[in-house]
Amino acid sequence: APRTPRIIMKTSSILLLALVGFAALFSVAEAVSADASHILVPDEATCAKLKSEIEGASDPFEKFTELAKEHSTCPSGKSGGSLGTFQPGQMVKEFNDVVFETGTIGKVEGPVKTQFGYHLIWITRRE
Repeated sequence: APRTPRIIMKTSSILLLALVGFAALFSVAEAVSADASHILVPDEATCAKLKSEIEGASDPFEKFTELAKEHSTCPSGKSGGSLGTFQPGQMVKEFNDVVFETGTIGKVEGPVKTQFGYHLIWITRRE
């Protein structure tokens, strides 16, 4: 039997391993920090109403910060809802999961229910 197939098989196995390893660098790498803002309100209806206002605005982030100052029950509301930089596990699980796993950067997320109430979250950076 010719020996060529064995060489091709070894070569393609090595290439496959290299590709899997390369892909793992990107898919396994988890974010180690994020910057986000939030609006905290006591009920889901208010949260949904504010989200509609933000999504309908010509500058959604500007509207988000404005509404945070007006409506958020969190002290961060005074600064437009900014929570600054934080790492995974520093926030309650429901909030953490949105910021580090399911949320989209530069888009309003929520309502997210936590023990504190209902949040709208705006992720500005995740690395």
